[in-house]
Amino acid sequence: MSEQPRVHLSRSAPDVYQGLAAFSKTVGGVAAGSGIDDRLKELVQVHVSQLNGCAYCVRVHGDRATKAGVTVDVIAQLPVWRESGVFSDRERAGLELAEAFTFIHEEGIPDDVYDRVGGILTEQEYVALSWILVSINAFNRIAVAGRYHVPPRDDLGREDSDAASGTAW
Repeated sequence: MSEQPRVHLSRSAPDVYQGLAAFSKTVGGVAAGSGIDDRLKELVQVHVSQLNGCAYCVRVHGDRATKAGVTVDVIAQLPVWRESGVFSDRERAGLELAEAFTFIHEEGIPDDVYDRVGGILTEQEYVALSWILVSINAFNRIAVAGRYHVPPRDDLGREDSDAASGTAW
């Protein structure tokens, strides 16, 4: 990856970024009110960020996942969730839906995925999880396009204050 600096969208258009952050907060409220716990919310956000190649968001949501009680072992199993026995049926449904939303340009949300996920999640949970996935995919695109820096753990002072404090996402 080139070390050339890129436009930092959240700094270049802070009002737009703040609008997206407000949207994300609203989504978080809908998720909580619909029964999506922090563990599931963070698992799908880490996985989507992995799929999109967003190291920045993997860091942010990996940290939030551990705060929600997710172990490092479980996070390490996300790329191979289909072969792993560490995820509940609800989490598997969420991860499958996460992949469908991330690769929506390929087939939309396939009927078999919609039916399988709908057999596990309530309609309200499906809606809330869908909005979480829309939100994290948007944040991933901002960070990947801008090549947001992911410093070593001993250099977190260089990380954006919004992500470091967890207030924006």
